[in-house]
Amino acid sequence: MKKLTSALFCAGLLSAQMGVALAAVSADEAKKLGTELTEVGAEKAGNKEGTIPAYTGGLTTAPAGFDKTKNVRPDPFASEKPLFSIDAKNTDKYGDKLTEGTKALMKSNADFRIDVYPTHRTVALPKSVLENSVANATRAKISDDGVSTTGARAGTPFPIPKSGNEAMLNHVARYQGNAVVMPKYSAYNVDSAGKLALATQGIWTTESPYYQDKDGGSNLLTRARANYTGPARRAGEAIMTLEPIDYSTNGRRAWQYLPGQRRVRLAPDLAYDTPNPSTAGQSTIDDVNLFSGKLDRFDFKLVGKKEMYVPYNDYRFVYNDKAEDVFQAKFINPSVVRWELHRVWVVEATLKEGKRHIYSRRTLYLDEDSWAVIASDQYDARGQLWRPGFAYPTQVYDRMAPNNMTSGHYDLLAGTYYVNLWPGTAGVKVLDSGASDSEWTADSLAAQGVR
Repeated sequence: MKKLTSALFCAGLLSAQMGVALAAVSADEAKKLGTELTEVGAEKAGNKEGTIPAYTGGLTTAPAGFDKTKNVRPDPFASEKPLFSIDAKNTDKYGDKLTEGTKALMKSNADFRIDVYPTHRTVALPKSVLENSVANATRAKISDDGVSTTGARAGTPFPIPKSGNEAMLNHVARYQGNAVVMPKYSAYNVDSAGKLALATQGIWTTESPYYQDKDGGSNLLTRARANYTGPARRAGEAIMTLEPIDYSTNGRRAWQYLPGQRRVRLAPDLAYDTPNPSTAGQSTIDDVNLFSGKLDRFDFKLVGKKEMYVPYNDYRFVYNDKAEDVFQAKFINPSVVRWELHRVWVVEATLKEGKRHIYSRRTLYLDEDSWAVIASDQYDARGQLWRPGFAYPTQVYDRMAPNNMTSGHYDLLAGTYYVNLWPGTAGVKVLDSGASDSEWTADSLAAQGVR
């Protein structure tokens, strides 16, 4: 990795002590939060070239024409034009700021390009999230062999991370709103011949008891549910997962409802590299949001921070109304995807000895302002680059919540790709609170199924 920020940390910080709770940062180090760093740990200053601006609080004002009743957010930067484009002809000029997956797509597709726009640091978070993130810096600890968090409350657990596991725990606990509903999401697959197919369509709901629990008494980090309404052969199916904060107290739980069986069954296999039913098996369960679930199958090394071109502020893509124009053969229409230069944390994940997974290695790129994994490179058992992935974030400017759920992977070996959780013109709802606990039971999952 080139040009890594010098103030970052060596791999030895992820030590053999991970089996016990590791101490949080010192009070003196935590004083950086809110001064030279944002409350969640991003560098406030821009870069010396001026191509990354200083952070000034994010985007909190809706553009003209926004109708909050429709849950579709107009692009606040619609009038901007690309500064330049990168393709196979000039990859060498910009290669140090491109993921390996981006370069591979350019190498294998002469028509693939990325359009680079001015950088806007749009992430804005509620005051309570910022305050809790600062407090977490000195009270949160990592435990249970690096997969659990203790002592954190309603904010970024480790705003000044000291290990790859802490950075990844920030990702899985990132703020996206107390409750988010996509009333009609779609997951599309494009095969090697360029044929577009609807994998699933339905209602996606995710809630964060962690952010709604101000006293820190809940051990439930997130709960998510997909109720499939299409295509016809999948209508009525549903899956539900509950993710804990501390795995030593409660494990991950998952259920699946199949209309043909008329029953809900426990589904512990809906984890890790199990094929994801939402994408018709074109991705793994832990590919959701580019990474999800428990961290116990990989060793995570915090490499450092780097400036990279990544998808960002992709309103034109996320809220588009014409799937046929967006999902072209071989790759997403480059004209609808906005790329910007941002600082990202780089985390290398290597499969642990004795553990099983279809990926032997992953490189994960985490946005410094939101802690979301925004790009990834995934390698097969032979060490060959296989599935590069990208998220397509937008700021929910009327609710102070980043949304980075829409994401997908390219399969370089098969020549295919997919995108999951694409809301289109059905939009995205961000709510102050979610459903009651009774709505998150196995019985309720069966009741919601179409029979």
